[in-house]
Amino acid sequence: MHRITGKAGGDNLIEMSPTESFNDNINGYHQHSSPSTGSLEHGQSAIDKQQYSKDSVFFRDGVRRIDFVLSYVDDKEGEKKQERRKVYEANLAKVGLELETEDKLDSEDGKTYFVKIHAPWEVLATYADVLKIKVPFKASDIPDKSEMPMNWLSTPFRLPEHIMHPEPDYFTAPFDKSKSDFFLINDKETFFPPSTRNRIVYYILSRCSYSRDECGDKDKKGIKRLLNNYTYTAAFPLHDCRYWKRSKDANCESERYNLYKYWARFFCFFKEQPLNLIRKYYGEKIGIYFAWLGFYTEMLLFAAVVGTICFIYGFLTYDDNQWSKEICSEEIGGNIVMCPLCDKKCGFWKLNTTCNSSWQSHLFDNVGTVFFAIFMGIWVTLFLELWKRRQARLEYEWDLVDFEEEQQQLQLRPEYETKCTNRKLNRITQEMEPYLPITSKCARLCLSGITVLFWISLIIACIIGVIVYRLAVYAAFASIMKDSPTTNLQVVGPYITPQLATSVTASCINFVIIMILNLMYERVAVWITDMEIPKTHLEYENKLTMKMFLFQFVNYYSSCFYVAFFKGKFVGYPGEYAYMFGKWSKLRNEECDPGGCLIELTTQLVIVMTGKQVWGNIQEALVPWVMNWWDSRKARNHPESLYSRWEQDHNLQGFGQLGLFYEYLEMVVQFGFITLFVASFPLAPLLALINNIIEVRVDSWKLTTQYRRPMAAKAHSIGAWEEILSGIAILSVVTNAFIVAFTSDMIPRLVYMYAYQPEGEINMKGYINNSLSVFYISEIQLANSPEEGENPPWFNSSITTCRYRDYRYPPGHEKQYTQTMQFWHILAAKLAFVITMEHVVFLVKFFVAWMIPDVPSDVRARVKRERYLVQEYLHNYEVEKLKIQLSQNSNSDCTCTPMIYPSLPKHEVLSECL
Repeated sequence: MHRITGKAGGDNLIEMSPTESFNDNINGYHQHSSPSTGSLEHGQSAIDKQQYSKDSVFFRDGVRRIDFVLSYVDDKEGEKKQERRKVYEANLAKVGLELETEDKLDSEDGKTYFVKIHAPWEVLATYADVLKIKVPFKASDIPDKSEMPMNWLSTPFRLPEHIMHPEPDYFTAPFDKSKSDFFLINDKETFFPPSTRNRIVYYILSRCSYSRDECGDKDKKGIKRLLNNYTYTAAFPLHDCRYWKRSKDANCESERYNLYKYWARFFCFFKEQPLNLIRKYYGEKIGIYFAWLGFYTEMLLFAAVVGTICFIYGFLTYDDNQWSKEICSEEIGGNIVMCPLCDKKCGFWKLNTTCNSSWQSHLFDNVGTVFFAIFMGIWVTLFLELWKRRQARLEYEWDLVDFEEEQQQLQLRPEYETKCTNRKLNRITQEMEPYLPITSKCARLCLSGITVLFWISLIIACIIGVIVYRLAVYAAFASIMKDSPTTNLQVVGPYITPQLATSVTASCINFVIIMILNLMYERVAVWITDMEIPKTHLEYENKLTMKMFLFQFVNYYSSCFYVAFFKGKFVGYPGEYAYMFGKWSKLRNEECDPGGCLIELTTQLVIVMTGKQVWGNIQEALVPWVMNWWDSRKARNHPESLYSRWEQDHNLQGFGQLGLFYEYLEMVVQFGFITLFVASFPLAPLLALINNIIEVRVDSWKLTTQYRRPMAAKAHSIGAWEEILSGIAILSVVTNAFIVAFTSDMIPRLVYMYAYQPEGEINMKGYINNSLSVFYISEIQLANSPEEGENPPWFNSSITTCRYRDYRYPPGHEKQYTQTMQFWHILAAKLAFVITMEHVVFLVKFFVAWMIPDVPSDVRARVKRERYLVQEYLHNYEVEKLKIQLSQNSNSDCTCTPMIYPSLPKHEVLSECL
């Protein structure tokens, strides 16, 4: 072999020599640049069409497997495209790939060509060596110790052994073409599984040039660019069969059918996932996602059980809720007149009108809330640490221990090579490579940062708009619902209050705004990430991940942060109310109910979280199904034998390079909901659990039935999402501590019970009266006073004072309307609680993380055992090889080195010219 000067990065392709390359009659490759050729090809395929079923994954000879399919439409103005295809396919043939073309007259639409690609053993072996793909060399001799006591209890949840473990357990080593007899090769055609075959072919497709002059335009290479300029319409590996029945071909594995039968149907929701089969069929990257999603769902079960117990505790202690009894009492709550909640349109009201909301609040605002907040801080640590162990086990079982993501992902993106016209010397490889000047890079980063800040500001502006809506509409609801017919409804009437109506409508409007901004920003995030021109695929995904999550964080959580930490905190008092934009705006800041703002946070959380999950599942399942139904409407009337496998897959939706990105994003946003605000809604993990049980089956169903088979890709972890999850876990401790301290009324109640109970008893009698301050009605300013007709019939001039929610001295006191000492005691107690809870939870978190090793001991031992065996077997192999060579040298005068591949063709390593 000889090497032509080229750039670094492993982008070289190994070309078969012309004398050894397969001829057109053998490999089925047809030139289709002229109409006459297409007609001849059509005549040949018309004969074949009657002889074999086209629902097959093999070439017409029934022997060579189809590893990849390219499709294109030969349009009228496509001479350049035709020339690109001709050169590109000729270059593919030069590197050893075998091609077979299906004429457009044989397709359903009568205009789509299909180019089928097969990689022979020589190509597979060569690139398996280049990519260092691990293959088996010895059956594992480590006994399986997975049997556990009472294992029979899990029998209903288990799948058949051939589904859970489709392949035996082997010790593996990186493939070396020169030592092929070292590995367990029984059949060259099936040695590499289809997922590995299509990964190798895609590696070649993404690096093959479509330029006739090898020293010409170096940017003209790769299937991605050909897809972007519509030279080809699609490029995809084939599913091995229809999903609802096995293939008639005995040589076909029908793994898609097994995945659908045992995994993708909803009625399998209680079964374990066949992760090894998923990995074998789709590759490690998709396998890791479903392993993580399944593990996350399993861990949610524990959080859901504890959260449900806390909710039940609140329900069972319903009757022990002393402060709600006082609010609902005619003697106490019925005699307490409250100050108006808004200017002009709100009248005076009695405390007992909030009876129902105070009872509802108790379901979530009780002692169990504190326990659950602490529990979730520990749960999230256990989840992350145990996932690391599970991930380490998968890394070993799936041969990813020595996987260097940098080797796979640090290949330059074609877009980077195209747009970066400058070149500089790589000090390591001593070859010229493209680079982005620092000035251009800084300018692009600044523009990207400004764009992100603009969109985040837009979200905040929308949230402020929703807050303004709440402030403006509350007065309208209060005026309208005063004499509303809903008050006469026996069941729901008492629950429909101005506060509830405002909260629910604002939450719904906020949800709609969130979804609209989400759709808009997805395109913006991709655009600004493309504008930055990331150098590698890994860098591209990480940049897009951070942009999208930052946006989603502000978009989804900002309204919850407002209700939790701002609403009712800056209200003022009747003589000096606080306004959002000053008094001129007449938008008085919202107050919390006497029962607290926690119930409103719960309402906000339920609407946004549940709405997003329901909408997401409907969108994920319905949209691809409708599009596939429409695309394949003609083909449904044709017999199976005439509806080819490549046409069936062509009519499916493309999964896309960022398909998994959006799946991770959806789950991480949900993870934020159930951790950041879980103290306000203990049932959030239960809702997430139900959603995820559905999500696993929806994702598996759409991947198996509605999408083309994705290109197999390797990944040893969930990537940047793991760091994001860790950040959310730390932040959740802080947010939950502040929710318990400042949003709920837990701390004020405890301070009252232990320090301010007038009778010295440890109970809550008199708490409501203690928590409300007094104000003279005569001192209320005219701008804040109710208009005529807004006050209820029972209000008269004999009522001289009203109450409001605060701790201030009463009128007539030397410090009237200033905060009492109890206010400062409560504030100190809240801060002390936050500090104590954070330190306790963080201490437990770090202790648990220290106690649980990231890699299980048995996995560590297996890794060491495998490395030892690789060294030992390679040593023995080299010794035996040397003995054979010496023996041959002693028996003859031949001094040539024994060849492992005596009949292999010559090779020439090609790369782009500088």
